[in-house]
This record gives sequence, C-alpha cells and structure tokens, in this order.
Amino acid sequence: MAPIYQDFDQLYGHLAPEAQAAVELDKKLPGSVGKMHHKQFQNIDALPYDAGIEMNLLSLHPDLMTFAAACLGVDAVALYQSHTWAKFTGEADYDQAHHCDFGNHTLAVPSDDPRYRAVDFIVYISDVTDDLGALHYVTKEDSDRILSPGAVTASAAKQASLKAVERSAAGPQGTLVAHSIDTFHRGTNLTRPEGRRFTMTIGYKALDNPLIGFDNWHSRPERPWGQILNHASPAQLAALGIPLPGSAYWTERTLTLTQARWPDWDLHPWRAAIN
Repeated sequence: MAPIYQDFDQLYGHLAPEAQAAVELDKKLPGSVGKMHHKQFQNIDALPYDAGIEMNLLSLHPDLMTFAAACLGVDAVALYQSHTWAKFTGEADYDQAHHCDFGNHTLAVPSDDPRYRAVDFIVYISDVTDDLGALHYVTKEDSDRILSPGAVTASAAKQASLKAVERSAAGPQGTLVAHSIDTFHRGTNLTRPEGRRFTMTIGYKALDNPLIGFDNWHSRPERPWGQILNHASPAQLAALGIPLPGSAYWTERTLTLTQARWPDWDLHPWRAAIN
C-alpha cells in the first residue's frame, strides 16, 4: 500500500480544501444530508493512472481475479471498473441514503444467476475509520426482511429502518471490502479535521457477460497504458479484453501491428503460441 498511497497523495493531496475553507463549506451544506450530488464524486479517475506500476496493477491482482471468478462461478472474468476516489473533510457533504449500485452498472437488473452478476471491491488506500467516511452497509438478510426478498430499491420511508441495522465497513489501510451491485450501502461524512479518505473501486464480471459495464478502456488510448501492457501477465491482460496467446485473433499481421502500436510491449508469449 505504501507506494500506492504516495501516488494518491501526489495525484490528489493538493486538492484538499484549506482547514478554514472546509469549515466554511461545511456551514453551507444544510439540507443536503442523505442526497447524492456531483460534489460527492469529485477526485475520481479511471485506469490507467498517471502513477506507478503498483497502482496500475492493483485492479488486476491475481487474487482479486481468482476470488471474483469463484464468487461468480465462472472460469474467467473481465475487469469492467477501476477508479480512484479521494475525499476530504469539508469538501462536500458525503452523507447518502441507502442505495444499490446496479443503476449505473447495467440497463437491466441484478440477475438471479451468479454468472450474470458482478463482484465489486473497495480497497482502502488510507485508513478509513468512521470519522473518515467509512461506508455503511446492510446485510442481505436485513434488507430482505425490511424491504422484500431481492429488493433493489428503498423508499424514503424505509431509510430509517435500514439505518437502524446498518453496519460500518471501517478498516485500516489495505482493507478490502467485497460487495454486490445489489448490496444496500451509503456514503458517510468525513468529520475528522483535515481528514482524507483514499480508496480504489474495482469491478469484475464474467468474461462473456454483456449485461454489466462501467469503464470503457478502449476510449482512453492516450493514457499511460504502458504501465500495464509492459508489466501485466497474459491472464491479467485478458481481463481487459486482450486475447490470450494461442487465440485465433493472433496472426503475423496482428502481432506486427500491435508491436508497432505498443513498441515496448513484450509480445514473446503471443508470438511463441503461433509458431
């Protein structure tokens, strides 16, 4: 976590509001408690990051991929989301109502079949205590009892009942929180003076699942992809949509063009598989 925290600090640390400015901002936020608004979602960036190799490969950690595949009951998974999030005391009112994340991950609804679901991870790059905006969540057992089995939305009238049984996901740097896109949860405020909360959100789905999506890696060709292409394994790159060695996609032509596009990418494993 140490080099990743340093990268976060370099990328976002200077964005923290000055102490007095944070106090003044906090005074201007009455009435926003429990609502979602754009200021909650500042300081977010998506893979690849203008940072070190450790930060760029964290989303593709082999253990995350193995765990996600086991949860979904599939052999191979695709990374569909990877973004940073830096929050600072007083920069915004981060308090939210309980909600599920499926609304901006799919145009459908969460499937009954695990193979068509998703596993999302939140990695704590810094300590995330209750006074530093720890996520609060409701177990599936409790949300089913308060709402109805399998419910994915909660009315304003049910929010108090959900909050009464919510649990804190507070934890030290390095904590990993795994959840589904139909887990009820909410953001909470940072109250510690000059507090900061650095996290990374990571999402996996089955490799062949077209129902789920978030980040479109292909739309960012100008980003520092060398930090990933030049250091990731074939299995990690496959999670980003790059065919494995031995795939029919790889020919002398596609290998030559790929090498021309990414000169520093070591394509030996892919070349060896067609010889």
